[in-house]
Amino acid sequence: MANNKKNVRVVELFAGVGGFRVGLERCAKDVFQTVWANQWEPGQKGQWAYKCYSEHFGEKANCVNRDVATVIEQVPEHDLLVGGFPCQDYSVASTGAKGIEGEKGVLWWSINDIVRKRHPKFILLENVDRLLKSPSKQRGRDFGVILKCLCDEGYAVEWRVINAAEYGEIQRRRRTFIFACKDTTKQFARIKEHMEGQNAFDWLTKRGFFAESFPVKQEHNKKKKNTELDLHDYGDLVNISDTFKGVFHNGGVMCGGKIYSEELSSDYTGPQKLLGNIVFEEPIEEKYFISQDQMPKWEYMKGAKKIERTSKEGFCYQFSEGAIAFPDPLDRPARTMLTSEGTANRSSHVIVDKITGRYRRLTPEECERINGFDAGWTDTGIPERQRYFVMGNALVVPLIEKMGEEILKIM
Repeated sequence: MANNKKNVRVVELFAGVGGFRVGLERCAKDVFQTVWANQWEPGQKGQWAYKCYSEHFGEKANCVNRDVATVIEQVPEHDLLVGGFPCQDYSVASTGAKGIEGEKGVLWWSINDIVRKRHPKFILLENVDRLLKSPSKQRGRDFGVILKCLCDEGYAVEWRVINAAEYGEIQRRRRTFIFACKDTTKQFARIKEHMEGQNAFDWLTKRGFFAESFPVKQEHNKKKKNTELDLHDYGDLVNISDTFKGVFHNGGVMCGGKIYSEELSSDYTGPQKLLGNIVFEEPIEEKYFISQDQMPKWEYMKGAKKIERTSKEGFCYQFSEGAIAFPDPLDRPARTMLTSEGTANRSSHVIVDKITGRYRRLTPEECERINGFDAGWTDTGIPERQRYFVMGNALVVPLIEKMGEEILKIM
């Protein structure tokens, strides 16, 4: 990495429509230079996210539209590895002469292979918040495996579950962000000093990667005990996969195998963006409006209900779900946007149109604005249903802008 901070080489995995790249380039386009990217949607003929990415960044953007597991040898040297990867089963097994091997098709192992091959100085990953608790039958195992992999390659790790709306953004979207730094970096030395000095809480709340951009309360959470673990107590990766079970709270740090985790609470006092801020005040196409004959269907989907169901084993039970606001209030942040947003679905947003007063769904452009993209970002020949789908998978871009600023500070 250049000492003058003029060239941070970025590799973007599971790139989608470019959320990480957009955020980093908004932060410092002259510094963050994406040298290679990968986007592949299994089972999708259209590869719409890739087409959107290449439309914006060019066919020569070094974005490879193939299964990442098949192109690991193509990944060049880089300084910063970024990507949002699925939450899967990260169990491993011993395969004799082959050593330790993870399940095929699980994308974490492709990330791990790239880390082992290139050892970037920094890693920034995103996942769903349930990653910290999966799988349900062995809570914490999957994240323990990830931490062990990174520890074995000489990385310190910090993580935080961030609800974008708790830091002023439009969407109530909770995601786990994982930041790792190699033992050759100044940041690693800073973390090590705090861990050895028993100041892990101080690191999480005042000094760490997330502390300034995503402030939290400075006092301990009295309702939940913190977690302190040592991965060395578990031995190798197979033993962690077989026996590890621990509580990972929404914030934590790991260095040299020693883990400290605590439940943190937002202490943000800045301006708050609302759903109404991104809703267009102009005529909207009729196809987005809900007709009177469609209203009963929407009212049922959005309402509270109790339904008698029978399991595959013949056991009868009562399925129940609470009501969802109908319409969605414009004076609050949006709910979490899902890939089903473009369908007539219980989770889809419905608002009162600002001009007509009629109920309608959000437009693709409004969904883009909820995630912090420019309106029209996915208007690149993608079918409208897919425009909603890729936004349901996307990052909240302003969060990445803030993290890019922190990376520049610690380099």
